Amino acid sequence: MIKTRILPLAAIAAALAGCAPVPAPVPVATLPAVVPPPPTPTEGISGLEERQPDLCKAKDYVPYLGQPGSVIPTLGITRDHRVVEYRGIESQEYDPNRIVFRLDASGNIYNIDCG
Repeated sequence: MIKTRILPLAAIAAALAGCAPVPAPVPVATLPAVVPPPPTPTEGISGLEERQPDLCKAKDYVPYLGQPGSVIPTLGITRDHRVVEYRGIESQEYDPNRIVFRLDASGNIYNIDCG
């Protein structure tokens, strides 16, 4: 009967490692760190991020928070307004004079803002 000795994998890897040439280290160039200056208050603000004060008078409609969305047509709103259904699609143009009523999953008004 012939006895076979099984070498651990680590021993085989160590033995084979001596056969391969070791590559020379590659020098790494270091670049000076460039830190941009902080943005000015108006820099980088797009129409989607810029918000005006309450130009649409959304605060006048705060008493209707929690009411069903069906009450909106009865409010007699003469200015531009939008009703956003729960998980509804909303265009991204911002109009600070437009009133936006946002409805929850139950169809109740949960937020009123300008946009």
